[in-house]
Amino acid sequence: MIERFPEEKLKEVSALLNKPSRILITTHHRPDGDAMGSSLALLLYFQAKGFSPILLVPCEYPDFLQWLPGNDQVLNFEDDESHAEELVNDSDMIFCLDFNWLSRVEKMEPLLRKSKAVKILIDHHLNPESIFEYTFSYPDASSTSELIFDYIKASGDEKLISPDIATALYCGIMTDTNSFRYESMKAGTHRIIASLIEAGARNHLIHQNVYDSNTENRLRLLGYALKEKLVVLREFRCAYISLSEKELEMFNFRTGDTEGVVNYALSILGVELAALFTEREGFVKISFRSKTDFSVQELSSAHFNGGGHKNASGGRYNGPLSEAIMTFLDILPEYKEKLLK
Repeated sequence: MIERFPEEKLKEVSALLNKPSRILITTHHRPDGDAMGSSLALLLYFQAKGFSPILLVPCEYPDFLQWLPGNDQVLNFEDDESHAEELVNDSDMIFCLDFNWLSRVEKMEPLLRKSKAVKILIDHHLNPESIFEYTFSYPDASSTSELIFDYIKASGDEKLISPDIATALYCGIMTDTNSFRYESMKAGTHRIIASLIEAGARNHLIHQNVYDSNTENRLRLLGYALKEKLVVLREFRCAYISLSEKELEMFNFRTGDTEGVVNYALSILGVELAALFTEREGFVKISFRSKTDFSVQELSSAHFNGGGHKNASGGRYNGPLSEAIMTFLDILPEYKEKLLK
């Protein structure tokens, strides 16, 4: 088994922390459950150790994550870019969680690139950028939240996992494994979940807060997407949904309202590949999901400037929604043999 946080590297990071250090924690653009769960857990852990870290996110994140412990301490880059720039420039250490390339933080990228702070990556995506001084990147992990648990445990501080830290980590693992359904959910991850419940995570409340707190608009958007916008291509064992900016506005779209919609397309019997196209300000965001051995990571990185995991990946198309869909349809024959296996 690969040691995720080797002792020598961990000692070096600990030595840096033991100096008077200004610690910044950040994560990717449009933070999801794992991004916020891992970041908030690390924030609370460092506070338990006596540090005064800052958590700076690139933009807003879904309402259904804003109940998480420590949420009131989160700073949004877009709320005050000048102040955020000062925080980045003043940092001695920057912990980068749940992304593999600095481009994933979008508008914050130039600040992080020019920062002289020691950058530490903790992540589970493929092919991390080489800009980080310390890289703890393990694609076999279920989530970055799992890696934060491993980091705390490897540091000898498992006893510091409070109910609040346990709650944040449970939420991160739960959301990034689609409620513990993905292949990445190994026996060791289930043991971590048991430890988090023992530490005070109330699993039924976490599920309720994330999955049973829909707004009426969000449910109506889901109904519209499934009734009016679902396209099934049986010849490719594929299904996709597309939503224009105008259609999103019809339902007073808020960040997170399309979270999980792509999984409904993937749940169709016989479908191996699903995609969700959502039109944003001048570009199209694409979410890909797949079953079995078909790699959406390869598809998204080859054609849509994206990446992620084998069965769950994201991409982007810089152009109109219609062109993004046409590009997708044009490349499907290239993958037909793999999809029909």
